[in-house]
Amino acid sequence: MFNGLNCNLGNLFELSDAKSRAINAENPDGSVGGGCHAEGGALGRGWKCRPAIEVKPGETAVLADIEGEGAINSMWFGGQITPEFILRIYWDDCETPSVECPLNTFFAYKFTGDTNHFNGEFPILNSAAVLVAPCRGMNCYWQMPFRRHCRMTLENTASHSLWSFYQINYTLTTLPADIGYFHARYREMNPVPKGEIYTVIDGIKGKGQYVGTALFATLNGRNSCWVEGEMKFYIDDDDEFPTVCFTGIEDYLCGSYAFAVHGRTHTFSAPYCGLYYVEYSNGTQGRQHDSYAGYRWHIVDPIRFEKSLRVTVHDLGWNETTTALEPRSDDFSSVSYWYQTLL
Repeated sequence: MFNGLNCNLGNLFELSDAKSRAINAENPDGSVGGGCHAEGGALGRGWKCRPAIEVKPGETAVLADIEGEGAINSMWFGGQITPEFILRIYWDDCETPSVECPLNTFFAYKFTGDTNHFNGEFPILNSAAVLVAPCRGMNCYWQMPFRRHCRMTLENTASHSLWSFYQINYTLTTLPADIGYFHARYREMNPVPKGEIYTVIDGIKGKGQYVGTALFATLNGRNSCWVEGEMKFYIDDDDEFPTVCFTGIEDYLCGSYAFAVHGRTHTFSAPYCGLYYVEYSNGTQGRQHDSYAGYRWHIVDPIRFEKSLRVTVHDLGWNETTTALEPRSDDFSSVSYWYQTLL
C-alpha cells in the first residue's frame, strides 16, 4: 500500500533502474543534460543565468509537465511566497486539480506578512513532511505518485509581476499497483458564525487515507481559551456522529491545556505535529486578533476510508470568567492533505 512518506520506492542501499530527474528554472522540462543552458548572466552560460521565473499578472506558469510513470519526491520554493500565487497539480491528464492552494498555505504557512524574516523574527516549521526554513524556504516531502502524467502550475492573481524560485525533484519508476494520488485543498471561513461548525474538508469520495491538516486561526472574541473544539472525522457511512474524534484542538495538535505556561502559549515544531506560530495582540493569549498556526501529520496514524470522508471542528472556547464552554466566532482556515483513488 502506498502510504505517502512510507512509500518504499527502493531502499537506499539497493541498486535500482529508477531514473532521477529535477525541474527548475535552469532545466524547465527536466530533460537529461538539460540544466544550465540559459544564456545571459554576468559570468556567461552555465553560470546561474536563470535561477527564477517571472510570472506576470493574470498569467499561469507551467512549472512541470512530466510524461511517464513515477513520483515527485520533494519540492522547494523560494522567492515571493504569497497567497497571490495559486499552486495547482493535476495527475494523469485529469482536468480538475488534485492540489489547489495558495502557495504559502500549501506549506502550512499562513501568515506571510506578519514576520520580518531578515532580522531573525521568523517562525520555523520543522517537520517530517514540511520544512519552512529561513528565509521563507518552503520544502515539501510528501511523495506524490503518478501513472502517466504530472502537470503543475502557478497562477499569479496579483496586479503586478511575481518571481518564483522552485525545485521539483522526482523519479521515473514503476509504481505499486494500489497507489493513492496525493491531494491538498485550502479552505477558510472568516469568521465562523457563532454556534456553527467549521468544515475542514468534505466531498472526498473514493478510497484512501487522510494524512494531514494545517490549521490557522485569528481570534475575534474576548479573553478565553479558543482550542476546545473537537476535530471529527466522519468515515464512509457516518451520519450524525463520527468514527474518529479528538477532544480538542490542542489535543489534536498533540499539546495540552492550550499550550500555556505562565499564561503564555508555548510554540513548538515536531516531526508530526506543532503549534509553530503565535502572533499576540495586546495582552495575553486569547485576546482579540491573536493569530495561531499549527499542523498535524497523520503519517504513522493515517485515517483510512473506503468510500468517503468529511472532517469538521467546532469553534469552541472556555470562558476564564465563567469557567464554562462557549461557542466563539473566529477566523478559521485550513489545508487538508490526503491520498485517494482518482475518480
